[in-house]
Amino acid sequence: MPTKTIKVDYLARVEGEGALDLAISDGKVVSAQLRIFEPPRFFEAFLRGRGYAETPDIVARICGICPIAYQMSAVHAIESAFGAKVEGQLRALRRLIYCGEWIESHALHVVMLHAPDFLGFPDAIRMTRDHGDVVRNGLAIKKAGNEIMRLLGGREIHPVNVKPGGFHRVPTRAELRALAETLEHARELATGLVRWVATFPFPDFEQDYEFVALRHPDEYPFNEGRLVSSRDIDIDIAEYESEFEERHVPHSTALHSLLKRRGAYLVGPLARYALNFALLPATVQALGEEVGLQPVCRNPFKSIVVRALEILFACEEALRIIDAYEPPAQASVALVPRAATGFGCTEAPRGICWHRYDFAEDGTIERVRIVPPTSQNQPSIEADLAAVAASILDQPDDVIRDRCEQAIRNYDPCISCSAHFLKLKINRS
Repeated sequence: MPTKTIKVDYLARVEGEGALDLAISDGKVVSAQLRIFEPPRFFEAFLRGRGYAETPDIVARICGICPIAYQMSAVHAIESAFGAKVEGQLRALRRLIYCGEWIESHALHVVMLHAPDFLGFPDAIRMTRDHGDVVRNGLAIKKAGNEIMRLLGGREIHPVNVKPGGFHRVPTRAELRALAETLEHARELATGLVRWVATFPFPDFEQDYEFVALRHPDEYPFNEGRLVSSRDIDIDIAEYESEFEERHVPHSTALHSLLKRRGAYLVGPLARYALNFALLPATVQALGEEVGLQPVCRNPFKSIVVRALEILFACEEALRIIDAYEPPAQASVALVPRAATGFGCTEAPRGICWHRYDFAEDGTIERVRIVPPTSQNQPSIEADLAAVAASILDQPDDVIRDRCEQAIRNYDPCISCSAHFLKLKINRS
């Protein structure tokens, strides 16, 4: 087999700028690199000197797809620093707005970005010709999630109603219950979506990941829990830096997060599902078993099925919260700033989003560290790319390229936003 390099110069399904380089020599994959070359955005730097109350509105701008993850991790970190605790209906409302984000984000990925890969379509628009009802249903599911975010967050994109201690305004019982019919319909559509994606032709491919996710003793995790892995990690989120570190690699402006003792790990739906399966409602567990999923799934291509199951869970959880809702007496709890360090870690649709803030006595931010899900998954993405390519080296270059692009989309990088990858360049020698 000749030595060759397969390149995708620009990855348009990542929110930002990136590329794929795959080097093959003497019949072996010698290098697989996901190059992210988007300029740094400096959020950690320009948060310094800001007041703590400004934080949720600033960090929401980090991502237009998962702003709640950044807001929730930030407010939890602020509250932990100042010794405040949000409980009762305010805590339930935080789970509810997170349900909205999971629903809209997962629906976008499953139907519009990932499903075309399995069915041989270049994009969702052309997939609509044969699967129009599925696309329309997917958009209806996404709209249900957006409605939750609009009501609780003030708007769907970059919500403005979240604050340290709770919300600026809480909804009435009537406002929440008006969402119930929409969510019940979304739940029905999500059930059908799980069954549909489970019929896709999945490559026979598994990886021995070390899964990492939050684990709460009583609930499938959104906002709270200990940080655990499928091996030996079980720590408080404040101990994150004892087990994990970020490293700069020459081919990417995005830092790679690794386990200090072992290297790559996996966050996101497959990890949450494997580490918290027993905490899912019985109906969701049963549907997963019905479509052939085991409690632990190591095939990254089947992550689309797990995401669809998490849509169903989020619909059921949202309906449960709405049914039990009683408006709290206050929209937020009072905070008293102090010099302290606070930690927050929540489950974004794509995996754990970890924050650390150091505050001055008056609540001014002195230092910030934010570790998003995609930086944590980058080493696993590259390992998958090498293994996927190695399994199909006898195939034409276009087949290798398409399968590698699909392997990247398995992770729904937090920066996914566009329709297709651009042209492939192949250098042969």
